[in-house]
Amino acid sequence: MQLTRRGILRSVMAAPLVFVPQVPVAASWRRHLVLVELNGGNDGLNTVVPYRDPVYTQMRPKLSLPIDQVLRLDERLGLHPALEHLMPLWIDRHMAIALGVGYPQPNQSHFRSIDIWETATLAETYGEDGWLVRLFKESRPSVTLPAEGVVLGRNDPGPLAGEDARVIFLKKLTSLRKRQRRSLNAAVGQTHPLLDHVVAIQNRMDLAERQLVAKNLQDVSLAGTFPTHDFGRQMETASRLIVGGSSIPVIKCALGGFDTHAGQLNRHRRLLTQLAEGLSSFARAMKGARMWDDVLVMTYAEFGRRPGENASGGTDHGTAAPHFILGGRVRGGFYGEQPSLDRLEGVNMAYSIDFRALYATVARQWWGLNGAFLGPRTLPLIT
Repeated sequence: MQLTRRGILRSVMAAPLVFVPQVPVAASWRRHLVLVELNGGNDGLNTVVPYRDPVYTQMRPKLSLPIDQVLRLDERLGLHPALEHLMPLWIDRHMAIALGVGYPQPNQSHFRSIDIWETATLAETYGEDGWLVRLFKESRPSVTLPAEGVVLGRNDPGPLAGEDARVIFLKKLTSLRKRQRRSLNAAVGQTHPLLDHVVAIQNRMDLAERQLVAKNLQDVSLAGTFPTHDFGRQMETASRLIVGGSSIPVIKCALGGFDTHAGQLNRHRRLLTQLAEGLSSFARAMKGARMWDDVLVMTYAEFGRRPGENASGGTDHGTAAPHFILGGRVRGGFYGEQPSLDRLEGVNMAYSIDFRALYATVARQWWGLNGAFLGPRTLPLIT
């Protein structure tokens, strides 16, 4: 088998790597970004609902939400009732909603569109590295940090993908995967510079350190309890990483199942319930640890759904959708414009905020970096 640097490094990224930080980190990297991927493309129109728009009910005779069930945010827009746990954050103005997030010339393929989102490239260009890896090349987090990012849940680094990325893949605190260690150990003794490099990286991760990290994180005391579904466990792990002092700048979580082509009504309610339960539990834990000002949570997805329902009680791949930004330093409220159902682009809604403006806001207002490749626009999201 031919060995390449890219192939070997990708295989290493599939292994769970955990370090213990030995020295304090610079204060500029004490702020954490928690990314939540809504995998499959969330239906934004039933998430942030234009409950007074008659076109909404006309386009969705079966899927539109009754006006008396919508959690009203203002005189026009409201939340799906399954998101009730997020209402206190909205009332306290610790939650912002970016409306109509998308990009020009949208692609409706899951794979291509999420690639655009995660590399922050234009629709007609392709990128190798995730946008966070590109950003960190401008000003690299200290090598004394255990890693630059942790990926929880789905084993997909997304915006943290890249040959130079220092990423930990962590399914559970108590059972880290060992399959890559076995394959690498089997190769020891072969002479190959690239393989030697990979083995050297792997050897830095002592099993005793992994167990110590897992034990210490498991013992971290958190305010409140977390739901037992997978997303709830991810948010609990994220809380333990932050409160336990891991000092890792980025934690990527994921909630899957949003590709709701059929039977959307109950399925979407269940997914949004899990999202709200997990995020509200995370916020409570951060507040209890007095670290709510040190975290920024942002959702993203490859696209939204079409405004019109289909014959299977679902919605097909669309374009623009709202996304949530939460944290103690967030200026709550609406940003951008709700896409008009009277002025569609074909069968889809027009975007009002390029997603790269959210990334640029994180780069400049959260971490004090430039990120020129993200474009000039930012939003006044962060105090």
